[in-house]
Amino acid sequence: MSSGRGRFAATLRALPWIGPVLVLIAGVVAFPAGYMAWTSTRDLNAYGQDRGSAGFDNFRRLFDIEELGSVLAHTLVWVVAVVVITLVLSAGLAQFLNKDFPGRTAVRLAILVPWAASVVMTTGIFAYMLDPDVGIANRFLVDTGLLDKGFGFTKQPGPAFVVAIGVAMFVSIPFTTYTILAGLQSIPGDIDEAGRVDGAGAWQRYRYLTLPQLRPAMAVATVINIINAFNSLPILQVLTGSIAGFSADTTTTLTFKLIRQNQQVDTAAAMSVLNFVLIMTIIAIYVRVIRPAGEETR
Repeated sequence: MSSGRGRFAATLRALPWIGPVLVLIAGVVAFPAGYMAWTSTRDLNAYGQDRGSAGFDNFRRLFDIEELGSVLAHTLVWVVAVVVITLVLSAGLAQFLNKDFPGRTAVRLAILVPWAASVVMTTGIFAYMLDPDVGIANRFLVDTGLLDKGFGFTKQPGPAFVVAIGVAMFVSIPFTTYTILAGLQSIPGDIDEAGRVDGAGAWQRYRYLTLPQLRPAMAVATVINIINAFNSLPILQVLTGSIAGFSADTTTTLTFKLIRQNQQVDTAAAMSVLNFVLIMTIIAIYVRVIRPAGEETR
């Protein structure tokens, strides 16, 4: 009992300090999420006017969409590809940037450019480069004889989706690289030196000594990249938004199309709830399975 009272008293003493944060979380996260869930059960017209309760009809209409299965599959491929490939490339790049070489500061600053630039602007540049008629990338492929004529990389679902994954990786690598680099710089140098003394090779030292120390940094980078990938509307909208139907959509772009093209605000709200549940489920599984080093199961 005394232990419980002590924890309660400590919580009360901390309340003035954490209270503003709790209010902010309630206003920015909890209320919008709750309102979204409530909206998904309402009957809304194209202008968002509430016409009463709809129960679970919005979810039924959502699951009546024939392409929903392929949209969910696209979402899974999109998130896994962007997050995994970004982590692998960023880990290698961070390892390189952790070395001491001439011009390292300039290279580190250059890495930040894709992250600092507007995502829409960056995606627009890629879309223009790949335009089948005036794109410089298509012109290069035609002039070098690799293509007979310009190819519509962003005009067909498959190629456009692959290009979108590449752009998402391009804009995600800077943040992920710096997160992993911060983790690398927090590792004492004598750990690697001890591995050298014991005769471990470079890969063995990285796998068994460095990588376990990087788990907290990589866990943070993974969770943030998962959230960003799920919510990456600008990239997909610019590159795949003009493709008819839902053949190149993820759950995020499907939500957008339900509102803008189909004017189904209530069904879009149901899609938002489903998207939110998917994000939280994937993150919960990841945090449960991949625990930072030293974290104990409670």
